[in-house]
Amino acid sequence: MFDKPLETENNRIMKEKLRALEEYLHSDVLVYYGSIGTNSDNIIKQVIEDLKSDTTISNEHLAVILTTNGGSLSPVERIVNVFRNFYSEVYFIVPDHAYSAGTIMCMSANKIFMNYYSVLGPIDPQVVNKDGHYVPALNYLDKIAELIKKAENGSLTDAEFMILKDFDLAELREYEQARDLAIVMLEKWLVQYKFKDWNTHSNGKPVTQQEKVRRAQEIAKTLSDNNKWKSHGRPINMDTLISDLRLQIEDYGKDPVLKQLIDEYYSHMDEYIRQHNYGNFIQTRRII
Repeated sequence: MFDKPLETENNRIMKEKLRALEEYLHSDVLVYYGSIGTNSDNIIKQVIEDLKSDTTISNEHLAVILTTNGGSLSPVERIVNVFRNFYSEVYFIVPDHAYSAGTIMCMSANKIFMNYYSVLGPIDPQVVNKDGHYVPALNYLDKIAELIKKAENGSLTDAEFMILKDFDLAELREYEQARDLAIVMLEKWLVQYKFKDWNTHSNGKPVTQQEKVRRAQEIAKTLSDNNKWKSHGRPINMDTLISDLRLQIEDYGKDPVLKQLIDEYYSHMDEYIRQHNYGNFIQTRRII
């Protein structure tokens, strides 16, 4: 049994800090913690519509505090469409981690806020296999490519031959489509949203549309390179995103007020989730 007065106080603080974040960022704030499942888009649709029904506050911007190990790619595009239907700008705040489908969703932002501890991950979409389990598509594609290469040079073992022979080609094609869709979505959103205000190079020369597309393709290629990252859950920190991918990240640790607001809210939220053993958690100023 929980101590109700302490739980009530924790809820009050969470709401208070969330409202303070909204005021500081001049944005509506949505908190999403957990996996991205097949019904996540419908849930987000209802939550955002409820948030926008509050006529006492009219924000044109949305800040999403996101923590996720990833999940299905299918809902991601519809979730982004929901955000963009109601808001002119969308920011993602990642205090901890946003892997896989979460990373792809972050690339639809106008701004991504992280700090030294925050991480994104490779864009390795998870696909439901024939056994009904989510599996990272790139791992399977890389293994199949490895077996095919061994078959071509005559070093394939009998056991490996059986694995290759019995692999479902329709399932393999689904993995390929998921990989390709992830790359297409990321390239599109980077150009359309993240690079929207990137109009001038550091030397003063104008940035062309072709340059935006080329940069987006480079980022997509790097994030989808399983040989580089080695693991579906490989954490990619802010410094790596900035230095290796040349992606602009807002370091909220440099803003003492914003850092304190995010840290205090996230600390109380984490305590609340652990107390209740929630797998998924959503909060706005209108719901908890």
